[in-house]
Amino acid sequence: MGIKLFQEPELENPALIAGWPGIGSIGLIAVDTLKTLLLAEELGEIEAWDFSYPRRVVIKNGLLADIAFPTNKFYFKKTLKRDLIFFLGEEQPNTGMGPYAEGRRAYEMANLVLDVASRFGCRRVYTSGAAVAPIHHTARSRVWAVPNRRSLMPEIARYENTVSMSDIEGRGGQGNITGLNGLLVGVAGRRGMEAMCLMGEVPIYLQGFPFPYPKASKSVLEVLSFSLGVEADLTGIARLAERNEREIETLYASFPPEVKEQLDKLKVLPTGKTEEAGPITEEDKKKILEDLDKFFKKGTRED
Repeated sequence: MGIKLFQEPELENPALIAGWPGIGSIGLIAVDTLKTLLLAEELGEIEAWDFSYPRRVVIKNGLLADIAFPTNKFYFKKTLKRDLIFFLGEEQPNTGMGPYAEGRRAYEMANLVLDVASRFGCRRVYTSGAAVAPIHHTARSRVWAVPNRRSLMPEIARYENTVSMSDIEGRGGQGNITGLNGLLVGVAGRRGMEAMCLMGEVPIYLQGFPFPYPKASKSVLEVLSFSLGVEADLTGIARLAERNEREIETLYASFPPEVKEQLDKLKVLPTGKTEEAGPITEEDKKKILEDLDKFFKKGTRED
């Protein structure tokens, strides 16, 4: 187990931006898009065999030539305003009981990522993920922000289209962030680094679908770009989000009428309010998810 660095650039007070898979691949898409747009260079990697199972074996000329593991790579970019380190993990280390990181291996992974950040003088960390919310897929995704220091709250208040998770109605100032996107923020605090998790909203009725939700990633990228002081052309991800929304509309059209009637309550009117039919209650949410589950199980049997 260990870290392999491919080069040792001189970086000045870099920020670390980390992303792993999760609901809608929100953070992974956001971090990878920014890394690609800024033409970041490879910096190093965390060796994966202590954290992940092999994905496949590679055969050449009839012989087993290699074993392929999920990658955990670092990248860097020197910009005019701030130097950046990116970390992209293809898979969260877990015990096999669920898709998100937990336990000793997750804690070890978080510390290895921060070891590299500390080595280059990093004092600010960002992670990103999904915020499952009662919104319609035609609405603009907001960003929920969770910092590890109260001193970051005034900064977050300046971000457009962003709300502190503690201010979300009905949450009573409470919540949780599953996996490494939350764990890294907590471990960073213990190591004296300021950090925040930026989560893009995903409609509650899409949380179980195995496809990305780039609309939320775009919202996260807008906040990240502002916070980091970097300029990024988001035309590409905007087009991806539009294409994704058209695909969701096709899926939405196949929902049972009674489900669509409930979900249409989430549509935002020109006044900025939701449909006059009234808000969706917790009981409504439960019934919608149950009805969708039955609908897709039925579809699977018939198909």
